Amino acid sequence: MDFNLADWSPPTLVIPAGYELVPFSDGIIRDHAMAKYDSFREELDANVFPCLARRDGCLRLMNEITSRSNFVPQSTWLIRFHPPGEPPQPVGTVQGLRQDGWGAIQNLGISPEHRGRGLGSILLMRSAMGFRSTGLRKMHLEVTTENTGAVRLYERLGFKRAQVVYKAADVAGV
Repeated sequence: MDFNLADWSPPTLVIPAGYELVPFSDGIIRDHAMAKYDSFREELDANVFPCLARRDGCLRLMNEITSRSNFVPQSTWLIRFHPPGEPPQPVGTVQGLRQDGWGAIQNLGISPEHRGRGLGSILLMRSAMGFRSTGLRKMHLEVTTENTGAVRLYERLGFKRAQVVYKAADVAGV
């Protein structure tokens, strides 16, 4: 799915009470990996990309993404939830890469118990703002077509379907 940043006006982002939006830093890679694991471990994406079903796989993936020469830290964000009297918990993540003059969204995910609060929209818009701040004027992402909630979110925010790509995957238990 594609999105044009050239004429886009970023919306005002309102983060729900109890949550914080954290820009990327090397010290929070494990938090990103944990949010990724919680977001994807029981989803269809974990069948397509088995590393998403394992904590160590998510950490390896985060380390691989952030070590790439085309990694865009300005488009990489974490959301934490602060339960009263407890340490903050990572509940959402998105990463950005630069590919062929486009911003490429990687692994936007929100832990299931924190969905429906607008957190995915917040992460996506902050990532878009990060791409734009680096001079990129378009961004894209891949989404599993069966992930209807994510597809609805992206279309509601202005993404357009660009193409359908089929990938072979072994499905666990089959």
